[in-house]
Amino acid sequence: MTGSSAEGAPIEPVPAPAPRLGLRDPALLRKVAQLYAVALILVLVDQGVKYDVVDKLTTRFDGLATVSERLAALYGTPPPQGYDGLHFRPRRAPRGDPNDPPGGVILSQCCLMIRYTENPGAAFGLFRRFPASARGPLFHLVSIGAVVLITFYFLRLSGSRQERWARIGLPLVLGGALGNWVDRLARGFVIDFIEAHWREVYSWPSFNVADSAIVVGVALLVIDGFVRKERKPAA
Repeated sequence: MTGSSAEGAPIEPVPAPAPRLGLRDPALLRKVAQLYAVALILVLVDQGVKYDVVDKLTTRFDGLATVSERLAALYGTPPPQGYDGLHFRPRRAPRGDPNDPPGGVILSQCCLMIRYTENPGAAFGLFRRFPASARGPLFHLVSIGAVVLITFYFLRLSGSRQERWARIGLPLVLGGALGNWVDRLARGFVIDFIEAHWREVYSWPSFNVADSAIVVGVALLVIDGFVRKERKPAA
């Protein structure tokens, strides 16, 4: 019999289960590839700039002729801290200008300088005074949690035009978090080099490319929250 029971009553059709996105779903794989491709490019840019900073502003690569030797010096166990708390020794007058500080280049007397610094803390020097025994595990845990949460949130995006700020912001935050995490895994501290200040009145904590990406990404996520809240239809 079709369409009815023994008593002649119609049989209600059983709805098909909603499709689930599996790990091999093409749409899911495309979103993962998009997220991590942008993040990977940002990590490579961040690490490339840090390599150049160490090369130009410190003596860490002196006497090392090959790229492999330099990479081993950059990502291997760092030497002990010096009297100034730095593991890599700042180069004196990197560009030959005696007015430049060790390991630094003054771009603007009033507001901007590039100078090699080491940050054992979080972005912009936060928590740098935490004990190393607690700081390391905490930052690794936070980094792993950030990667998982960002990936989960990005995969939940539908791809609509309203979500464009989140689609840009999340890869920036992920790439920035991974860039600094690479530093912590390799040597236990993050290389910072951008110093913004206003004369002798105020100085912003040193930061790097990864920190900048995180800040821009978070700002885009805030914009995303306002945009989607304003366009949400009234109940």
